Amino acid sequence: MLAKAKENLSRVSTKEPSAASDKVMVNQQTKAEPGVLPADLPFEDFYRNEHRNVLGLAFVLTGNQWVAEDAAQEAFTAAFRRWRSISAYDLPGAWVRRVVCNQAASVLRRRMREAKALVRLSRRANDTVMLEEGDESFWQAVRRLPARQAQAVALFYMEDFSIAEIAEVLGCSEGTVKTHLSRARHAVAQDLQLEDEQ
Repeated sequence: MLAKAKENLSRVSTKEPSAASDKVMVNQQTKAEPGVLPADLPFEDFYRNEHRNVLGLAFVLTGNQWVAEDAAQEAFTAAFRRWRSISAYDLPGAWVRRVVCNQAASVLRRRMREAKALVRLSRRANDTVMLEEGDESFWQAVRRLPARQAQAVALFYMEDFSIAEIAEVLGCSEGTVKTHLSRARHAVAQDLQLEDEQ
């Protein structure tokens, strides 16, 4: 198990930070010895000394190189923003690692929620929405409407919601819902050439 973890860790990109990261770390001053952090350690040196290990931690916690790189970069970005106070800590690297651990835990929680949702979906019967003949052209016209108008029409005709219920769902006034429906009806009628040309 440990050999497998070391093998995976060796695959993690350990190259110097990307060009985007270089903007943050323009100055390359004296390199501090690992574990020895002078009180006035520049962030650039801290990043260079800690990046590989923090990235490795993120990788073993998430199991995904891209997620690990994102987590490590976010942790260092947060440290950079608060560097004046974090650099005064006895172990600023511990703070960055705590951020990475929290992010990794969030990623794992999200994966668990997604997996549970997929299991629930797989257990459900195959619910297929069947539209009546001729309805498809109507709904295609509705999908070409501005988003709020299309949402109002779908809730009104598909869900059979009242104006008040649609206003609740869309977070707007009933008058706004009526305006959306009116404009949508006019646009769909024109699109489907249901109105007489004036």
